[in-house]
Amino acid sequence: MDRRTLLKGIAGVGSLAATGGLSMPALSQSAAARTLRFVPQANLANFDPIWGTQYVVRNAAAMVWDTLYGLDDKLQPQRQMVESEEVTDDGLTWTFRLRSGLKFHDGEPVLSKDVVASLARWSVRDPMGQMIKAIQNELTAVDDKTFKWVLKQPYPKMMLALGKNSTPCAFIMPERMAQTDPFKQIAEYIGSGPMKFAKGEWVPGAKAVFEKFADYVPRQEKASWLAGGKQMLIDRVEWVVIPDPATAAAALQNGEVDWWENPIPDLVPVLRKNRNISVDIADPLGNIGAFRMNHLHPPFNEVRARRALLTALSQEDYMRALVGDDTALWKPLPGFFTPNTPLYTEEGGEILKGKRDFAAAKKLLAESGYTDQPVTCVVAQDQPITKAQGDVTADLLKKMGMNVDFVATDWGTVGSRRAQKTPPGQGGWQMFHTWHAGADCISPAAYNAIRGTGDKAWFGWPTSATVEKEVTAWFDAKSIDEEKAAVKRLNKAALEDVIYAPTGFFLSYTAWRKNIAGVTKGPLPFFWGVSKTA
Repeated sequence: MDRRTLLKGIAGVGSLAATGGLSMPALSQSAAARTLRFVPQANLANFDPIWGTQYVVRNAAAMVWDTLYGLDDKLQPQRQMVESEEVTDDGLTWTFRLRSGLKFHDGEPVLSKDVVASLARWSVRDPMGQMIKAIQNELTAVDDKTFKWVLKQPYPKMMLALGKNSTPCAFIMPERMAQTDPFKQIAEYIGSGPMKFAKGEWVPGAKAVFEKFADYVPRQEKASWLAGGKQMLIDRVEWVVIPDPATAAAALQNGEVDWWENPIPDLVPVLRKNRNISVDIADPLGNIGAFRMNHLHPPFNEVRARRALLTALSQEDYMRALVGDDTALWKPLPGFFTPNTPLYTEEGGEILKGKRDFAAAKKLLAESGYTDQPVTCVVAQDQPITKAQGDVTADLLKKMGMNVDFVATDWGTVGSRRAQKTPPGQGGWQMFHTWHAGADCISPAAYNAIRGTGDKAWFGWPTSATVEKEVTAWFDAKSIDEEKAAVKRLNKAALEDVIYAPTGFFLSYTAWRKNIAGVTKGPLPFFWGVSKTA
């Protein structure tokens, strides 16, 4: 019996208890209607959305913390915590005023000093924040409701930077929390968003709980992604961590959970047969698979070793391991930008096309100076997207003649370990796998994984002056034609320097019970507007 047949058989059992999972405490009918049980993509192992960039952390943080602006489903930033903004004619001074009714979960009002401290911490870790910080004259609180950002040169994409949903988002925290070193994790979890984090009920590896914040004042506009009024129609959201997909499928069918963020495609046919379950594509903008290499340490500090991987890598192998044989769910991606969006390009993508050339790959690897030293590949087993990619990579590296140190671990550990710059033999790493939401990859603006800023770059810390030149050219573009030209050059440069290895474009599912209403498509699960009948 193959893996897919086995999974489908287990998923059909229909009970957490029957599959050896943890049993769920029963809820009264009234409590059940006010409680949403949600199976997240992975364990919430840490909870600092500025320190790290894992989507699972961002998804939870979006309930607890708010942002000054929020991106809507048209990918446009709209006011969220901000009541108004003014920018001088020369584009150098931005003045923002907070809307009324903003309050932290500890009862304290949200003040400008909290915003200033939060933006100062965020701007150290976020690429767009770093760009603003580099041209900053001052960021100051004018009064309790007003703050000002004075720049040395214009930054037209300011509102996008403050409202984007790519990680790290510019979440606003109390000043005392925001004064935490950006490279260390916060120790308390107080926000001003529509849900409070129940720290006392947090059991990493098992569950996380969020409770409705009674004093939250939503905007009056209709909710759209992170924009508009975040109306909470349920009182409590319980994240139930179920790493095994078959167990999660059984729990959803049995009504022990209400919503499963990312069911694997193998189990979708089973779920669709259940008349009480809805299944749909989570986000039409999809995802880009990523094979991330460490540019600081051998062998991948040498570009020929990185190019060797692109020469041998088969995106079809990765995508079929991820989503199976349904070709409607994936496509090859000879580049870095989201398909079917205005800036999509395949410029420079020849290295990822055609028959894979292992002889040429081995030659490049030898020229890079590789001499059979172990290469550490850190792979999260509790995240289906990373596990599938890691299995393909292990096989690929062995075929290339590399000595693979395969570290099977969990996604929380990957999140911590990938931040380490120490050599692989001293707690560091050479490879890990992840994915990027297509909504984050439509342009260079919020696409942190494409940047080549060295120590300030995303994990792997690539350095590429050519890539950065074209990022700047895109920001300076005066027309869509200039933007497209800059992104073509950027795509080519990023492939030549191998910022990372794209493993393909794919769509993911989400599934929920039909007594749940208000589930919307997008790059993260939006809990506002979601209701439940018992």
